[in-house]
Amino acid sequence: MSASRDSLTTSGPAGTEDLAARFTREFGSVPTGVWQAPGRVNLIGEHTDYNEGFVLPFAIDRTARVAVGTRTDSTVRLLSTYGDQGIVSMSLDSLRPGSAKGWTKYPLGVMWALRQRGIDLPGIDLLLDSNVPLGAGLSSSHAIECAVISALNELTGAGLKAEEMVLATQQAENDFVGAPTGIMDQSASLRGSKGHAVFLDCRNQDVNLVPFETEPADLVMLVIDTKVSHSHADGGYASRRASCELGAEVLGVKALRDVQLGDLEEASGLLDEVTFRRVRHVVTENDRVLQTVELLAAQGPAAIGALLDASHVSMRDDFEISCPELDLAVESSRANGAIGARMTGGGFGGAAIALTPVSSEHKVRDAVVKAFAGAGFTAPDIFTVTPAAGAMRIA
Repeated sequence: MSASRDSLTTSGPAGTEDLAARFTREFGSVPTGVWQAPGRVNLIGEHTDYNEGFVLPFAIDRTARVAVGTRTDSTVRLLSTYGDQGIVSMSLDSLRPGSAKGWTKYPLGVMWALRQRGIDLPGIDLLLDSNVPLGAGLSSSHAIECAVISALNELTGAGLKAEEMVLATQQAENDFVGAPTGIMDQSASLRGSKGHAVFLDCRNQDVNLVPFETEPADLVMLVIDTKVSHSHADGGYASRRASCELGAEVLGVKALRDVQLGDLEEASGLLDEVTFRRVRHVVTENDRVLQTVELLAAQGPAAIGALLDASHVSMRDDFEISCPELDLAVESSRANGAIGARMTGGGFGGAAIALTPVSSEHKVRDAVVKAFAGAGFTAPDIFTVTPAAGAMRIA
């Protein structure tokens, strides 16, 4: 879920001291603290989270940061470092779904969700800065929400555990923002660890941290932001979720997590062709996540390329959430040395990832840029990411 590309982020993030100083200039007081939360790359496991399945994301070294101070009244004042938008002000008592627009939906949605849980919030002044690319499928919105809930959890003394903060931010996304997302993105942002991927069972929120470091294997993880913005609040994401729910209902299971590879032949005779392909993606994707975890433990990241490739084919053909730009990014990467590549995130735009030998990095970058130019596409933004720590207070 993302706001429009020109409404939030800077090339920052600003330094912690710079952010605190700007807070003081804008709001006339010193912030109580500064908190940050990372975006995420989903290594594998797409659209399995809301089907109570398995996912394997990792927090990345791009973050949203919030400087926050409390007030003595019930007013919330919000400002981002981008552009000349001015301070947005409203009362906590006026918070309800549909009451916020643009990037402010995310912090305000968190505040609303906490109040729904009976947590008493003070008035808040908040300054946001982020360098998580918008619309790229790297969870820019969840980075904001996780930074905000980390701050408010500490400032209010609510004592929420990570699992509870995950559910609160999911409620903010689902019921306040209007995006029918699962729990993967928040889990990665709140529970990530440097040098690890987060193996998450979305049925019970069990997490195991799986070592995932590319440098020792002479690999880099490239992110190729296609500049095609996506939105989880539009019909494409919701229709895929509805297809999965229909498939589970017809097959008589609680969720598609309960359908095994061996059940697919029977399922093909019970479901219409489109619903079957949606189901097949989820079932095979869950299996690919489990295989990836096993291979990372046994052989390391150089062994998982074929699974990344298969995941993209499944999303392209069975779940139909890719787009020409994503397909070209994947195909060009693979043809020029990447050992595996796939789109990442909810789809319908956003970014692809390419697990690439260090020796091939420049060749892959150049080939993708040339391929996009040749196709008449907007030039992509290509950068590396590494598994980073989860949400924390930094000042």
